Amino acid sequence: MTGRQDPALSRRTLIGAGLGVGAAVFAAAGVGAGSAHAVGGSAAGAGSGRGHAFLAAAMDAYPDHGGVRLAQSYSDQAGLFSTAFTYDNALAVLAHLAAGTADGRGRAVVLGDALLYAQAHDPAYDDGRLRQAYNVGPYVFFDGVPQPDGFVRADGTANVGTQFGFTGTAVGDMAWAGIALSALARRTGARRFLAGAVRIGEWIERNARTDEPLGGYKFGVDGAGAKLPFSSTEHNTDLVCLFGRLGRLTGERVWGERRARAEAFVKKMWEPGEGFFYTGTNDGVTVNRAPIPEDAQTWTHLALDSRSYSRSLDWAAAELAVLDRSDRPNSTVPAGQSYEGVTFSSASLLADEEAPIAEFQPRPDRNGVWFEGTAHLALALRDRGGRGDEVRARRLIASVERAQELLGGAQTVGGKALPERSGVVSASSPLDTGFGFGYYPYRHVGATAWYLLAVTRTNPLRG
Repeated sequence: MTGRQDPALSRRTLIGAGLGVGAAVFAAAGVGAGSAHAVGGSAAGAGSGRGHAFLAAAMDAYPDHGGVRLAQSYSDQAGLFSTAFTYDNALAVLAHLAAGTADGRGRAVVLGDALLYAQAHDPAYDDGRLRQAYNVGPYVFFDGVPQPDGFVRADGTANVGTQFGFTGTAVGDMAWAGIALSALARRTGARRFLAGAVRIGEWIERNARTDEPLGGYKFGVDGAGAKLPFSSTEHNTDLVCLFGRLGRLTGERVWGERRARAEAFVKKMWEPGEGFFYTGTNDGVTVNRAPIPEDAQTWTHLALDSRSYSRSLDWAAAELAVLDRSDRPNSTVPAGQSYEGVTFSSASLLADEEAPIAEFQPRPDRNGVWFEGTAHLALALRDRGGRGDEVRARRLIASVERAQELLGGAQTVGGKALPERSGVVSASSPLDTGFGFGYYPYRHVGATAWYLLAVTRTNPLRG
């Protein structure tokens, strides 16, 4: 099993023109002091409340520029400043809606409208696409200075969307934005949200559909607009949900055919002998057999709702399980603490602990816990509801809640202190995904949103 794979196969790969920019900022994060055993996991109500407080802080850290704002994805210590990833903000919409409160609904609407604004005001395109990331404005720089044409680099060339050049368009990011907008359409009845989701679906159909032997939908386009040749299990799983929802909301049968195409690709990635899904394909012909990512195991269950494939949850829970302790090589967990969960992929378990994850980045901890994945594994187990699933899910959620209590202390968003013990860090220690990038102990909108979805038993990938 190889330790590296073409990075473009992950939704989280930096596909913009500025690939690798900002790598130097990912130093090991500071973490809070204290003993995990002294906390023992917060009560779900308190942990949920602190999670929502973090999402609100990430959304409110900057001036409100005409009512258009997104949430900053990571705490300032990550060094990405006001970068708001589309995927993270889509998850925030879903977590706010899951709260079932007037404030949550209001915040979800504001974020949904910001995604629609970005879709309608791209200075280079008017075809329904969304970029991988924006500034929180979304076309306002982190210091509040308007940037209607995107950030301009030192050489004078436009770097549309955000200061680090996350300017490409990935099908997975687009699908999650469409899922969030369709949820808003169903909850509010506002036609603008359904119209935005339909534009996303049509862009994917026009730009990513493929007739290659394995079928399905391709990865997307890079920052220059060039189509990427890869196809991802995870992306096509997202489309099973998005296309299914669009079919139900519009009544148009064509979305059912598109859903079936995406689902057929996902099922071709199934390994029946061992009970897991492969990551995808580079060329549309050959299945990539390594590394095996965690989210391809959990999201498939959440989207397909099929007992025939639910063994993937058992594979992920067993084969990607990790326990991060303070005495581990390269662990940044404070003395006396430990966290259990899952890692990002099979390659994460084989990472070279003597080498930096990437240039200017720290060395990885093979047992670093990926809290985002740990949360959606917990949700998937709860959704499946088999013997022992709820017990396993509660253990995973308790670990995430201890992380919210004890990791990522003294971190800020927009220079402002975060509410105490709020927000879940993306990883317990520096973690090498095996796809060309890492996760680190910075408070993260995406990880926090998945935790909130797990606590409320909200499956975002089903109708």
